[in-house]
Amino acid sequence: MIDPPFLSLILPVLNEAATVSAQLAALQGLRARGAEVLVVDGGSADGTPDLARPGLDRLIDSPRGRALQMNAGANASRGQVLLFLHADTTLPATADQLIRQATAAGASWGRFDVRIDGHHPLLRVVERMMNWRSRLTGIATGDQAIFVRRDVFAAVGGYPELPLMEDIALSKRLKRVGPPACLRECVRTSGRRWEKHGVLRTIVLMWCLRASYFLGADPQRLAIRYGYRPRQP
Repeated sequence: MIDPPFLSLILPVLNEAATVSAQLAALQGLRARGAEVLVVDGGSADGTPDLARPGLDRLIDSPRGRALQMNAGANASRGQVLLFLHADTTLPATADQLIRQATAAGASWGRFDVRIDGHHPLLRVVERMMNWRSRLTGIATGDQAIFVRRDVFAAVGGYPELPLMEDIALSKRLKRVGPPACLRECVRTSGRRWEKHGVLRTIVLMWCLRASYFLGADPQRLAIRYGYRPRQP
């Protein structure tokens, strides 16, 4: 029997034809060192799966919804450690080595610092606040490339199947196991969300959504406010 890989990279995608080829090309160095790459498609209508096939180890079809897709990828993966990567986020070239060091030091889960692509000066404030808040609270966001040992992910029940804030809900579960390894090396994430809707407006919206979530608001309603069209039950 072939030994399982150390690391599985799980990418949930939906209509990412414009970026998926470049995203997967950036992962080939990690793949060459043994990382497993899984793409979980939520029903793309733009040819994303065909574009993704040359750069992955396994393509999975799943109902739409980031939490559902990431859980499906986790169930199909073989790695000892699972890393969940957004379609617009790029890992550092040595991500596997950094994660190996963190887990060898006793971390059961963790995340990277984030750098947002874009020239607007407020984006520098956003990324610093994201990284600082994460260190202070032990809560990670999906933009920070959450990684977790397979056994720990299974023990906490995986991602809660929410249409929004699934990363925060998972972090709260994982904090009961132990604090995150907050790696200072940066992932790079696209600034398209902020630039499309306005940086200041997006900052205010995200803070309001997170505050509402912590106060008990329905994630379905928050997802609609954010601009998602949640999958209907």
